[in-house]
Amino acid sequence: MKKLMIINGPNINLLGKRETHIYGDVSFTDFFESIEKQYPSLILEHFQSNIEGELIDKLQEVGYNYDGIILNAAAYTHTSVGIGDAVKAIQTPVVEVHISNTFSREAFRHQSYISAHAKGVILGFGLQSYKLAIESFMD
Repeated sequence: MKKLMIINGPNINLLGKRETHIYGDVSFTDFFESIEKQYPSLILEHFQSNIEGELIDKLQEVGYNYDGIILNAAAYTHTSVGIGDAVKAIQTPVVEVHISNTFSREAFRHQSYISAHAKGVILGFGLQSYKLAIESFMD
């Protein structure tokens, strides 16, 4: 059974409440419960933090013993060399995910310190982006 970890960065805990015109009106908890039901053959776990160092710690913790990591570092994507370095350092493949199309937003969101070290990047499909990332780990 494949084991996947979803790691979410700052403000993802506010999904369903913040900027619903961009991020939708479903909480991540509700969404996660739905994908657990949709993918019963997988072990799915998730972690969220608003703190950069905690995201790095989690990447290092799971980066050698999971089959895949789905990472939405949120705003840290565009600012954190440390998270990019953590993705580069671990063995577990990482798919970078974004709910919105970051290229249709502010110019600073066009830069990612993660993409160069990721297995792939999926963005702009709302919460469906996570499902597409899950599918990328299914052989």
